[in-house]
Amino acid sequence: MGRGKFKGKPTGRRQFSTPEEMIAGTSARRPRTFRQEEAELEEEERSEESEEESEEDSDGEKKKGTQGIIEIENPNLVKPKNVKAKNVDIEKTTELSRREREEIEKQQAHERYMRLQEQGKTEQARKDLDRLALIRQQRAEAAKKREEEKAAKEQKKVEARK
Repeated sequence: MGRGKFKGKPTGRRQFSTPEEMIAGTSARRPRTFRQEEAELEEEERSEESEEESEEDSDGEKKKGTQGIIEIENPNLVKPKNVKAKNVDIEKTTELSRREREEIEKQQAHERYMRLQEQGKTEQARKDLDRLALIRQQRAEAAKKREEEKAAKEQKKVEARK
């Protein structure tokens, strides 16, 4: 075990590069840095792009990183096109998203159901109407019974006076 105030690094001994290696940017003792590798990739891309630009010059945009090499069809990467008010096509209909379409269908189905409910054509409406008819019948019978009791009381009062 080592003695002293400072611990050694787990990577081992320190390696120092010579001033010549530092000027050249390369060192035999350590790996290349990320920036050096990136710079080499960019140089390769530039040479490839110059070859591609000479073949076809359709894209006016300069692409960063690997975008020039790999063709990506991500709809989220498409830049929104700004359209001026005078160039807007009013007759053009936009397609609804799935969620919007489902929401509209849901509302229409609910409206249809409510119309049928008002007309009494749904099962729930039929049950409600049957229940209402039964309640009306019971109330009518109760009212008739109350009238008979009232008439009977009146009759007793009249007999009691005589």
